[in-house]
Amino acid sequence: MKKILNRPIKIIMLLLNLIIGGFCFSLISQERSALIGEGITIYYPNNYQSVFHEPSFALVQEPIEQGDLPEDRNISVAFDSIQGKSIATINVGEEVDFYGTGEVTGELLRNGKVRTLWNTDNYGYMRYHALQLYQSHPWVMGVRSDGTAIGVLADNTWKQRIVLDDKISFESEGPAFRVIVIQKKDPAELLHALADLTGHMPLPPLWSLGYQQCRWSYYPDSRVREIADTFRLKKIPCDVIWMDIHYMEGYRIFTFSEEYFPNPVGLNNYLHAKDFKSIWMIDPGVKYDEDYFIYKSGTDKDVWVKNAQGEDFVGDVWPGPCVFPDFTQQKTQKWWASQYKDYLATGIDGVWNDMNEPSVFNGPGWTMPVDNMHLGDEILPKASHERYHNVYGMLMVKSSREGILAAIPEKRPFILTRSNFLGGQRYAATWTGDNLAIWDHLKTSIPMVLNFGLSGQPCSGPDIGGFGGNATPELYGQWIATGVFYPFSRSHTAEGTNNQEPWAFGEEIEQVSRTAISRRYRLLPYLYTLFYKASQTGMPVMQPVFFADFKDESLRSEDEAFLLGSDLLIIPKWATEPSLPEGNWRTVSLVGEDSKNDAYQPEIKIREGAIVPLTSIIQNTTSYKLDTITLLVSLDEQEKARGELYYDEGEGFGYQEGMYKLFELKAEKNNDKLSVSVSGIQGKMEIAPFNIKVEWITDEPAKKSIASGEIVLDVNQ
Repeated sequence: MKKILNRPIKIIMLLLNLIIGGFCFSLISQERSALIGEGITIYYPNNYQSVFHEPSFALVQEPIEQGDLPEDRNISVAFDSIQGKSIATINVGEEVDFYGTGEVTGELLRNGKVRTLWNTDNYGYMRYHALQLYQSHPWVMGVRSDGTAIGVLADNTWKQRIVLDDKISFESEGPAFRVIVIQKKDPAELLHALADLTGHMPLPPLWSLGYQQCRWSYYPDSRVREIADTFRLKKIPCDVIWMDIHYMEGYRIFTFSEEYFPNPVGLNNYLHAKDFKSIWMIDPGVKYDEDYFIYKSGTDKDVWVKNAQGEDFVGDVWPGPCVFPDFTQQKTQKWWASQYKDYLATGIDGVWNDMNEPSVFNGPGWTMPVDNMHLGDEILPKASHERYHNVYGMLMVKSSREGILAAIPEKRPFILTRSNFLGGQRYAATWTGDNLAIWDHLKTSIPMVLNFGLSGQPCSGPDIGGFGGNATPELYGQWIATGVFYPFSRSHTAEGTNNQEPWAFGEEIEQVSRTAISRRYRLLPYLYTLFYKASQTGMPVMQPVFFADFKDESLRSEDEAFLLGSDLLIIPKWATEPSLPEGNWRTVSLVGEDSKNDAYQPEIKIREGAIVPLTSIIQNTTSYKLDTITLLVSLDEQEKARGELYYDEGEGFGYQEGMYKLFELKAEKNNDKLSVSVSGIQGKMEIAPFNIKVEWITDEPAKKSIASGEIVLDVNQ
């Protein structure tokens, strides 16, 4: 119930809020719970103050209360305050398998784990026992023995811990916070609901699904050209080359080194002529230099984060002393966004926002002091860095996305970020930070990407080969063979390490890489369809194997093998006795490889009853067209199969106006004759009839052949 504060207490609370928050948006003490959607409940502690938490960063809009709780709820939520910590404890009533919690190392299953949410530059995952990484996702997914699912979201940006034992506990160092609980019939429905609450990932440009090559750093620009030329010469598919900090003039963002990159327009034109895209890094730290145009412009507009004394905070990053944009202010967001216009006019295709935890080399805990101040405005209240630390990266990529959209409104932006928060999939893809070239980090990359997907972020991946240290040929070969199935597939390595291009490890690993990357490109129609579904429903692109059967508890802890969508099962060569779903999963070959006997290539199995679309072997996504599509058909026990194929122009926003085509793929066997139909079921894009090949996957590989039979093509139905 809402309670009216008496006048003396009200005055005290007003003063307290003005000191801590800068503005007093709400002083109403609340003690209630209510439905906000089907199976979705919000809980408020009795000392909840919205000034400390609203507007929400995780939620796309403020929840609308729809009624009281039903009486048959099987969970309980309790709030407490112990030794200055605000605590929410959710008792789930029975044994539950826990997942999610965002960016985490270790096993897929999170039972018995503790996770600290305080975004941290954590090279090699070596600090804080790897319990504190680059991103914060105050979210837990639980799956009961019957396959039903529960999700718990703590709507709280302050530093906190997630403790998972026989219950779920959020222990925060900030003020009392609200909790949202979702209960659904299975994990898929739960993730749909999470996406509706926290936002859907925008459909990325098609080229971002291709393989990508990076290092810290490729320089000078002649080296970039050499890398591009070598990919094309060796016929190893690739779409993107990345530029790290050495392209800048003295690490000053939005500049280009006169020595190493004197003509960025010419370089980008060269890459585009070779059918490459380029992505360039922008960090938040702005060099403290009165002759530097970005520093002067930002100082004139007073956009920098302040220290506790109200002066511009200065901390060290790559350029030396730096100031940092205060993204809680709308004027700062607009100023930051405006910097991208001239920058992108050089032909840059995508942006990489790094070091945005924010990382400060000489700061406490490698970041800003918690008593730094963000000034806010009428949207976000003035408050300390302690409140806004975990969302600093999210605010940065939001501003970057708005700037890219304004500069190139006809194209879909692609942004990669190291730091983010729950709901940040609305603005950027992500990667798992500065891992190492060690076997443990190859193996932990699978549950890391899976738990990202189970926390609402469908597009992520690690640095293939490992960022720190030198990968051996064997490690790189195994990593690239597995890594082509990550949603985001990029090789990256640090300054001072050995070269890590696919050809850098000798002829054998070069061929391993060529085969692996070619497999990814053949799967492009299937991958793009998965990304479309992810943008519509929130379903992960890469999924744990228990998604094949939510009730099969033997699959719940499997985190070496994984699903790509619902129809393909990926079994890495290094997987040890993986738990696999029941059913007739048949092995397929994509580029002539024999993955059962290959020492590197993961075995790919197709689900019975599935149809998976493939394209021809291509060198980059600009060559992908609906000219010849191959359908892998694996019939179920009823001798039927089904699949989908999504297609659009690959860039731009015409798909939002219906300029796309979603095809339904069907197959059925009658009297040893296979009939296949391809029908347009959604979208108004006109598609010319195209060639279709059918590969009928049977239980007898020796008899597998291109199917003869009837094909019905109705592309524009």
